[in-house]
Amino acid sequence: MKHINIIGIGTGNPEHVTIQAINAMNAAEVIFLPLKGAGKEELAEVRREICERYVTRPDIRISEFEVPQRQTADRSYTQSVDAWHGEIATIYGELISGLPDGGTGAFLVWGDPSLYDSTIRIIERVRQANSIDFDYSVVPGITSIQALAASHKIPLNLVGKPVEITTGRRLARDGLQGDSTVVMLDGEQVFAKIDDPDAEIFWGAYLGTKDEIVRSGRLSDIAADILVLRAEARQRHGWIMDIYLLRKGHDFEE
Repeated sequence: MKHINIIGIGTGNPEHVTIQAINAMNAAEVIFLPLKGAGKEELAEVRREICERYVTRPDIRISEFEVPQRQTADRSYTQSVDAWHGEIATIYGELISGLPDGGTGAFLVWGDPSLYDSTIRIIERVRQANSIDFDYSVVPGITSIQALAASHKIPLNLVGKPVEITTGRRLARDGLQGDSTVVMLDGEQVFAKIDDPDAEIFWGAYLGTKDEIVRSGRLSDIAADILVLRAEARQRHGWIMDIYLLRKGHDFEE
């Protein structure tokens, strides 16, 4: 039976890659490397560097493939994501079909496959929609949440309090609810629209890489500065990956 390794590789620092991930990469005949179009070449370069550093098996083949763009016109968010996943599943099916009988392929996933990534969902979609006989394993990776907390030298939670993980879309809809809220996928910079004098922000972009930028402070004091930093960084690199923690209150407060 064919096998797929879905491998978390961290947030852009090749040193985030675990020994388990390295072993899973070297267990594969083929490593599938996604290309995400103009302006995002650095993402592919990081994956190539990881392969150059850690792949020691001489017969491993690197197979690069184009990732289609998500089409949003005349579709709801869920409709556009569902259609996009369907397109990617077709590509994954073709890649997996090309594996030799009993062979192993590997997908390298930014961060961790379980956190706001859909590789597992798409692989399951391939299993359900195609006649390809394969199974798969998942190797965890360092998440942007862990990298954010490490760079700011903070625990995520207040003592005895929960942590919420959400998206910019949800934050815009629901507002700031909890004591500690991690916000991912905020292309609209919703943090700048939160009117809460007690909120603090711990923000980071390009976490774990040589281009890392972090800022923290009272949200009302530094939101405008982060907007400027973010816009400049995006223009400079052509892309940006950022994340932030919004926090209210202090340890040991009831």
